[in-house]
Amino acid sequence: MASAATPGAEAGVADVRRIPTGVVRPGWRETIAAQGLVYNDTTLSTGETVSYWREGPFYDFTAAEVEALHADAETLFEMCVDAGDHILENGLLDRLGVPEFAWEQVARTWYDDDTGPGGRSRGDFSPSVYGRFDLRYDGARPQLLEFNADTPTALPESAVVQWYWHLETAQGKDQWNALHERLIDAWRRNIDRLRQARPFLPTPLTIHFACDGADETGEDLFNTEYLMETARQALEPMGHRVKFVWMSQIGAGNPATDDHFYDADLERIHVIFKLYPWEWMTADRFARQCFRDMGDPLRDSTVWIEPPYKMLWSNKGLLPVLWELFGDDPARRALLLPAYFETHRPAWLTSYVRKPLLGREGANVSIVIENETVLSTPGPYDGPFVCQAYAPLPAFPDERGVPYHPVLGLWLIDGEPAGLGIRESAGPVTDNMSHFVPHTIAHTG
Repeated sequence: MASAATPGAEAGVADVRRIPTGVVRPGWRETIAAQGLVYNDTTLSTGETVSYWREGPFYDFTAAEVEALHADAETLFEMCVDAGDHILENGLLDRLGVPEFAWEQVARTWYDDDTGPGGRSRGDFSPSVYGRFDLRYDGARPQLLEFNADTPTALPESAVVQWYWHLETAQGKDQWNALHERLIDAWRRNIDRLRQARPFLPTPLTIHFACDGADETGEDLFNTEYLMETARQALEPMGHRVKFVWMSQIGAGNPATDDHFYDADLERIHVIFKLYPWEWMTADRFARQCFRDMGDPLRDSTVWIEPPYKMLWSNKGLLPVLWELFGDDPARRALLLPAYFETHRPAWLTSYVRKPLLGREGANVSIVIENETVLSTPGPYDGPFVCQAYAPLPAFPDERGVPYHPVLGLWLIDGEPAGLGIRESAGPVTDNMSHFVPHTIAHTG
């Protein structure tokens, strides 16, 4: 994520409330590790240990604020749907860096419910389970920083770890957190719809779950296993099963004959959730075969969750498209920050955050203030870039006076707002050294 606040600036905090000294549970590190958060502590080169989970501080919201955030998230999602239509109807996939061999399947999976007269789908359905808006929020209206639509993480922290924190500390009256229940419902609903659309799928059906084994922290595995557990709870009563496989263990039979995909046990992969970005998938060895497999109407092809159309959204190029569509809309522009492809940045935009189109975790981000670069982060991502208007995040000093800047991660399950997770960073860019901070509803006021 590449949000930013001016170094040293104290942005207005409006009604956002950070409670700095909440309950600290005895043995909390062991507690969260037992819940699966095994990547909490990071040892820096200085020898200092930094905790990912914040125990003590938390953010508090009123019920009215949560209702307003819910409504604004619904509006943002509708705007993103309009943006997806606009990208496809105006041939902008190349501008988003999507390779041409994937265009047909991005469009087909996008239009898969458009089966009426003149419809653009063959009606085979492409399930989508989840996504996450990253938002700037100062207590007024949220503003979209980016849409993590393909492979968002921090889900089990949001759904499970902070929920048990709320129960065990008895802080706040509630928490915006219906994630676990909504995920179970989403798996049940989506797999049921998939089987209706594809009656040739076997019974019982195995849904595979995969992630990249190169992640040494365990974060990808924890998120994947959590999603697999919600699917198990949903689908085992329906007679189906779940199974884990590493991405590196997925085989493709004989590429010359477009053979199907298999796991390490040579079991056919009919449906698979992968915590593995599509932009990585399109660069893999079997990328073209994967898209040929999806595109052949005579084949019982592998179903990938999340579907290829998520490349329309999990891309910073979505931001300038949204601004083009809604920048003049007095009602909806408040949910956005002005954004442009770098090649089209207007001269008046002199303070902005420069973000790589497909960057992650705050890498290769530059903060420009009045045409002067005040910060740049390292990383592996090249251009192209987008430029999003700079807007300071709220700043909350800790007990040492160090300001922390929160970004709201608003979760969507089946396209509906379902919960909240918050990350804060001491630096101006929210990166992989940020902290997860729990929240409550109606702790104060």
